[in-house]
Amino acid sequence: MNDIAESYVKLVLAVGQHDRDYVDAFYGQPSWLEEAKSARQPLDWIERTASSLLSRLNDSRISEAEEIVQLRHQYLTRQLQSLIARVEMLGGRTYAFDEEAKALYDVIPPSYSEDHFRNLLKDLGALLPGVSTVSQRYDAFKKDFIIPSEKLAVVFRAAIEEARNRTIKHVELPPDEHFTVEHVSGKSWSGYNWYKGNNHSLIQLNTDLPIYIDRAVDLAAHEGYPGHHVYNTLLESNLMRKRGWVEFSVYALFSPQSLIAEGSANYGIDVAFPGEDRVAFERTALFPLAGLDSSRAEVYYRIMELSAKLNYAGNEAARNYLNGTMTRNDAVHWLETYALMSPGRAAQRVRFIEQYRSYVINYNLGQDMVRRHVEAHGGTADQPARRWDVFKELISSPRLPSGLTQER
Repeated sequence: MNDIAESYVKLVLAVGQHDRDYVDAFYGQPSWLEEAKSARQPLDWIERTASSLLSRLNDSRISEAEEIVQLRHQYLTRQLQSLIARVEMLGGRTYAFDEEAKALYDVIPPSYSEDHFRNLLKDLGALLPGVSTVSQRYDAFKKDFIIPSEKLAVVFRAAIEEARNRTIKHVELPPDEHFTVEHVSGKSWSGYNWYKGNNHSLIQLNTDLPIYIDRAVDLAAHEGYPGHHVYNTLLESNLMRKRGWVEFSVYALFSPQSLIAEGSANYGIDVAFPGEDRVAFERTALFPLAGLDSSRAEVYYRIMELSAKLNYAGNEAARNYLNGTMTRNDAVHWLETYALMSPGRAAQRVRFIEQYRSYVINYNLGQDMVRRHVEAHGGTADQPARRWDVFKELISSPRLPSGLTQER
């Protein structure tokens, strides 16, 4: 499969010449990237070549191979199928939201009614003071928990250090692993990990909108430890360098890999900072560093726990907006009402949907699927060591979303 894997990498780079967001990371042969830039192969050539590689994979005999080799075969097959779907989209094909999610990310996302979110809002509204809408009261409540801009650096530094200390107790990382943090603006996302290879990441934090205290741990764990930085580092170390599997020198953003990447990064927050342990750390360390009232940490996280149940409201906004059953303004209003976003944050999220489309499912659905997989293998909250072991195995191997859904 090595020659097929090399051809796959070159095809991903070829798609990247037509789609600036497609290649999220590449740290393989520099000459391959130069070749892709100079050749700029047309989309129909890319699609034909990918289909030919799929035929060769289908003809491969790997039934007697060890499990990880079979996983590799399944991974390459599904990544190539996803690549073809993305090429078709770039060529003008339009998918419905659920069809696109299945074609690109190997899953069909669940759908929830407006009544589902209304009922969740009632529960949350009962805890929030005031008489205005739940969204307005939620926004007013959260204003007391904004990290002052002059304290962002020190708060994030403390969160990153704690996330790393907790992770390295359970995950062996290369001694030279590290990342750099930059503050940026004008982006449709709040944080981004750009993996550079050789165990190094560039993590960018968007400071356009207020950053709340819970985002310090969220971003430190999601983008860093044990999230994207650790995920990419382990794949590079265990699969690319030790096994020579070159397909892991490239990361195609619009592919099944992203559901595993985003889902494990979100679930990794809970793995590293479980339940009350997180509240205790933030109350004693981060709240004081940010100059916030530590006595309100528990009530803040009770509200956050309830509001997290509204996460799928963002998927419904994306589904309806991309399917044409909501206007842009409708989507913004929906996000303000049911995802409890401020007008500025709702507008930013719609820009994200416009840029990344059905990618939004990878965060919440991915997190739930990773959680089910880990718990099904004994990694429950009362077995933290086992949870780390299963989580580490997942982010060190070529797993697919469809493989997770079968393991309940």
